[in-house]
Amino acid sequence: MRLLRHLFARSARALFPEDSLHRIADAIAAGERRHTGEVMFAVESELPVGQVLRGVQARQRALEAFARLRTWDTAANNGVLVYLLLADHRIEIVADRGLDGKVSAEQWRGVCQLMEERLHAGEPEAAVVAGIESVSDLLAAHFPQDGGAPDEDELPNRPYIL
Repeated sequence: MRLLRHLFARSARALFPEDSLHRIADAIAAGERRHTGEVMFAVESELPVGQVLRGVQARQRALEAFARLRTWDTAANNGVLVYLLLADHRIEIVADRGLDGKVSAEQWRGVCQLMEERLHAGEPEAAVVAGIESVSDLLAAHFPQDGGAPDEDELPNRPYIL
């Protein structure tokens, strides 16, 4: 059954057209004005057949994307990747080590549940924007902007379609 979902997955480009990607990037930029963390969003329609057959799961792909997109490459180790695998209906959040002990697994799960509700309602862009805003709330609590010092935007805000 999982193989069929991956073979016939809905296209990420259809769900997130160019104007939607721009609005998501704007939401990331707006959130990052409130904190010194870095937020990235990546979406993948399906996994290659070989990976599905080997049992590769969304979490593993999210960790790979976290490394490949260099989400870890921030001075304060406070990058966060929100990853969506459409074929498996999975949302994964990967946070860098600077957030260890600051944000609980339950808090990350709350972000995922918020996104899942909007996705089930057929609102993919609204789901991602709500997730980005929620991640930004968590980052602002632990890495607030210092009003006097400008914060360098260390990672791209543009969403990735993998």
